[in-house]
Amino acid sequence: MTDRCSRFAESRDKALELFASKGFGQVGMRELATYLGLTPGSLYHHFPSKQHLLLDLIEEFYEELLTTLSRLERQPRDPRDSLHALIQAHLSLHQEMPCHYRLVERDSSCLNEDQQARVQQLQERYEQHLMRLLCTTQRLPDLRSQATGHAIANLLNGAPNWLAQHPLETWERNRLLESLMVGAIERVLWDDAQMAAVQANVA
Repeated sequence: MTDRCSRFAESRDKALELFASKGFGQVGMRELATYLGLTPGSLYHHFPSKQHLLLDLIEEFYEELLTTLSRLERQPRDPRDSLHALIQAHLSLHQEMPCHYRLVERDSSCLNEDQQARVQQLQERYEQHLMRLLCTTQRLPDLRSQATGHAIANLLNGAPNWLAQHPLETWERNRLLESLMVGAIERVLWDDAQMAAVQANVA
């Protein structure tokens, strides 16, 4: 049983690399089975379709993000330190899971409607968790909080690609990205705090 699980995990990792390098839409089930050293029937036994495998990989990505946020939440810090820890955690995840990031960014639209709804739920949970972690002192209106969480999530997950073409050392790139993200996120949170204060005074 252990060997079978190990082989299955290895097959998932290889499928992830193939999808990330060629593009999910460019890989057929037969090609995928051949690449994994499986028969099409064996592959269909584990996954009824490519989309089910893609969803499984995307869910893995969001579960890792949510686990990371939960770990940070259990380690109380000064708000500014929390922001730095959050950015550093995302930069580390981007280095550890680059293929997952690529799939989520590029291929989520290849899922069917029900699967996309599942991904949307996971994304919203992640964005809500982000806001709980970052906004411990003010209560924002739901729509404003949702929009802010979405914007910050896109910034955290998209920024590592900004300097991909520049030949910087990893520490130099991460330091520059962290400076850019800290400035942007702190400004957004400051604006939100001001808006929440104004609305509280009006009420």
